[in-house]
Amino acid sequence: MHLGLVIPQSGPSGIFGPSCAASAQLAVEEMNEAGGVLGDEVRVTTIDGGGRADRVAATVARHIDAGAIDAVLGWHTSAVRRHLVGTIGGRVPYIYTAVYEGGESAPATFMTGEVPETQLIPAMTWMSDELGVRRWYIVGSDYVWPRTTVTMVVDDLTAHDSPARIVATEFLPLGTTDFSSTLDNIERSDATGILVLLLGGDAVAFNRSFGRRRLHERCVRLSPLMDENMLLGSGDDGAQQLFSASGYFESLATSDSLEFEGRYVRRFGSCAPPLTSPGESCYEGLALLGELVHRAGSLNPAVLECAADKPFTYASPRGEVRFSGRHLHQDVYVARAEGLEFDVVTQVTTA
Repeated sequence: MHLGLVIPQSGPSGIFGPSCAASAQLAVEEMNEAGGVLGDEVRVTTIDGGGRADRVAATVARHIDAGAIDAVLGWHTSAVRRHLVGTIGGRVPYIYTAVYEGGESAPATFMTGEVPETQLIPAMTWMSDELGVRRWYIVGSDYVWPRTTVTMVVDDLTAHDSPARIVATEFLPLGTTDFSSTLDNIERSDATGILVLLLGGDAVAFNRSFGRRRLHERCVRLSPLMDENMLLGSGDDGAQQLFSASGYFESLATSDSLEFEGRYVRRFGSCAPPLTSPGESCYEGLALLGELVHRAGSLNPAVLECAADKPFTYASPRGEVRFSGRHLHQDVYVARAEGLEFDVVTQVTTA
């Protein structure tokens, strides 16, 4: 089986690339050791998913048209995903592994990433109840995931007559490095919480600037796309009063997570890229693909769709997960940055 692995190797999301590549490599090697997919060795073509969405999709299309890809999988932005579903058109299976805004239902497209109603919104509710965070200032990158997510958050606050409210929202171009104006606005606001919907390197730059202003002394931050690489890049000052929500953290002390981390370190050594949620998601995506093919007995997209119509559970590094409605349902945790590591403080969603 030829797999097209679409992961970011450039741009603001390029920070996730090394962990995605290593985790996917581990999954492929383990699958091949177990006999491959339908007895066929899994071979990988890696495609940079960090560039312009239309160009990424055009590259994938050329591979599919040439018969060089039997399935597409990877972590990339929702902008790339939207182009890919049109390009792929159900011709091959597509496993999308990133945190995203939800709602995808394209043919033969399957999602493993967290969605707002089971990740971000429960985390915000917990922070409101436990930390008293009621006034949120939202800073997001200007593309589909942050914009749609904000709409869902506002709708949820309204529907549940929540005491929390949004005091301001800003969407900034991808690649933004100067956050002076945004930080000025935050200082003038009465916000007690900052919802950070910035992508990769942009969030790192924001956190560093936030820390230099000492704004963590009056505001906590919640970032649903904050991994260990970004935490390291943010630095000690930039990581204070910073929370994240995810189905996976490297520090998650469950038996499944610890076993996965052990295999990862044995394979790549102590100098390997940090284990992160985006990286582990690529391993997760390959586990799901293997499970679907096993149940379907085929790589045919239509047959896989039929197999996906029947809910099932399986064991993964995230624990026992449930797949139904083309989405993975998983335990979700809130973690607080302690130094340059995450400390998991609570579970907000159960698979």
